[in-house]
Amino acid sequence: MIDSTLIHISAGDGGNGVVSFRREKFAPNGGPDGGDGGDGGDIYLVADRSLNTLQKFQYRQRFEAGSGGSGSSKKKHGASADDLVITLPVGTEVWQVSSDPEVEDELLADLSEDGDRVLAARGGRGGQGNVKYVTAQNQEPLLAEGGQIGVERELRLELKLLADVGIIGMPNAGKSSLLTALTGAHPKVAEYPFTTLEPSLGVLSRRLDSIVLVEIPGLIEGAAEGIGLGHDFLRHIERTRLLVHLVDGTEDDVQDRMDLINAELLAFDEKLSDTPQIAVVNKSDVAEVADYFELMKEDLSDKVSTRQAFCVSAATYDGLEELTNVLFRQLADIRVDQEALEQSDRDDGDVKVLRPTGRASRPLAMAEGSSFRVLHDRAVRVAGASDLNVYEVQLQMHKLMGRLGVVKALEDLGVKSGDTVFVGEAELEWN
Repeated sequence: MIDSTLIHISAGDGGNGVVSFRREKFAPNGGPDGGDGGDGGDIYLVADRSLNTLQKFQYRQRFEAGSGGSGSSKKKHGASADDLVITLPVGTEVWQVSSDPEVEDELLADLSEDGDRVLAARGGRGGQGNVKYVTAQNQEPLLAEGGQIGVERELRLELKLLADVGIIGMPNAGKSSLLTALTGAHPKVAEYPFTTLEPSLGVLSRRLDSIVLVEIPGLIEGAAEGIGLGHDFLRHIERTRLLVHLVDGTEDDVQDRMDLINAELLAFDEKLSDTPQIAVVNKSDVAEVADYFELMKEDLSDKVSTRQAFCVSAATYDGLEELTNVLFRQLADIRVDQEALEQSDRDDGDVKVLRPTGRASRPLAMAEGSSFRVLHDRAVRVAGASDLNVYEVQLQMHKLMGRLGVVKALEDLGVKSGDTVFVGEAELEWN
């Protein structure tokens, strides 16, 4: 199971607006008619319950939405690109990968419900054609606007299985056998530790209700620090509503083993101490185990939050009916409490949008040694779509930068006649 992966997403760029004038037989000196560019495609992430793994991202890590088309004459707009939808399993967390090793990755979205949808990267807006630059003072604008660049993100996808009940315990405690006995699932089973190298799911049904159980592969001392596959296993416990703590009744140190696993859960995430837990001793078909359980039942109950302990046999199904009844009763109460809490915090109907964290306002221009560089996004886009080698275009560009506040910003920086000013790729002599 691939449950953590990196992907790179790039929303589409906006198309360029164009400079065009109407030139027809009976209108040789027609006005401007340059159309706008189309918008670039957005990228959405959508939770889909039919998926249960991130395996497909092992073979494809880059996703790009289409770019918008450029405008054309006769005020024709360029075509907007289609949005790109990436489907993910329910239970996927989306993290913004930090380029700074000293800054932690940021959780952007938690796709915990089927159909959850987030706008992960917005496409660039199409640039305006010269028809949009007509003013009373300028009836023949020579400026157009380049399309905006689409948003790019490096994302880490982390799948945490959604299950009602997590079965935890030391390696070879019988977790796979218990899952099979309760649900009919068929994980790999053998008489050696770490048979299971990935979580296994099963469904326990009763009349109109059902429970999803997940077997968490065997945990060991140091799992919270990542020893073995500790972190890979432990992350799947965080979403469970109830834990079944399974121990092998034939072991000599049953209580110590329970203490060790609980210590690892607490070290990994303190919130896991709030997850209700039931103690279950396996192998009741062994006489010594049944006798031991009767003597230690009260002590074992003290080790779990629900103060409930059961002795079962995954081999003979002894005690499983009683355990099943308890699981359904416990979960019914837990669901009522959680649904009431979720309802109070729910914000229905809106599509979530992943936005960058707040930052200081960007300056409009900056000094670069003996030259200057314009940083205003719109000014840069216009320069990229206009022919600044033409003197009349330069004049119109200067007026536009005046309206945008760029001229004042350059003057505040000390620009003077004859200085070089860069606007995107264009190089201007200031005068």
